[in-house]
Amino acid sequence: MKIWQVDFYRRPLQDAESHPIWELVVCEPTRNAQAFAAQAYCPQPEVGADWLTQALQVLAKAAGGLPEQIQLFRPQCLSLLETACLPLNIPVEPVRNLPALKQLLQERAAQYPTLPNYSPTLGQPYHPTALDQPPPLPLPENLWGERWQFAALPASELSAFQNRPIPVLELPPERLPLGLKLPADLPIPGVIIEAGRRAMPLTRWLQQAKPHALSAMSGEPDGLILAAGLVDRWVLTTFSDPEVSLAGQSFQRRQQAALGLHFLLVQPDNSGMTYSGFWLLSADLSSGLA
Repeated sequence: MKIWQVDFYRRPLQDAESHPIWELVVCEPTRNAQAFAAQAYCPQPEVGADWLTQALQVLAKAAGGLPEQIQLFRPQCLSLLETACLPLNIPVEPVRNLPALKQLLQERAAQYPTLPNYSPTLGQPYHPTALDQPPPLPLPENLWGERWQFAALPASELSAFQNRPIPVLELPPERLPLGLKLPADLPIPGVIIEAGRRAMPLTRWLQQAKPHALSAMSGEPDGLILAAGLVDRWVLTTFSDPEVSLAGQSFQRRQQAALGLHFLLVQPDNSGMTYSGFWLLSADLSSGLA
């Protein structure tokens, strides 16, 4: 499948009329000498779906055709890109982790100060991939399960979930421990939720929320935070028990050792016979945020 990773947002640049300049940046997921990458500038008064549709068509001529899918990480350009891609019949997928695009944006940001129309943000450094983090919201009370626990599984056991009849299973091949060259006996941390009759409603809610990563946050009280979607955050539960807090610290240490890899498992009970949802997740350790 031909995929473009795309960003369209204002940059620390301005035109002759002092209008902020937006930049469309496009690249393929694998960056190498043969991979396509391009950009186009747009003065703010011209920003709109029509300009974006035309710009994508122009770039497609140089790339040998339009992509079959477009991925983005910035919420502010999601609606605009979806509208621009409608006449082109290109689906748009929001994805948090787009390393090729984010690397290209960092490279572009290093070039802006050398341009004659550079207009630095007053008093603030420019971070091309930074997104506003909203405060976490509490999980709806009608969804939370009966019991939960921090847990860990040997890395070798994660692939076994591929063969189990789980209604919602998110096990991306690129996150499997074998591909990450993790030892087979390395403990992969996770959270197990026993939700009883709420197991499937909780699983369906999580599926719509698109889980990205879990983190055990210290505070008063401590909390289990779910990062989901592009920038959403949810408080799954809070706790103040010292033993649970120690388990949360162990969960974070094991994440570090596992290169951010961890899991979320929802099941109706602890029989080991029935599962409702399983997600293999990956925290962004470089940012310090889930």
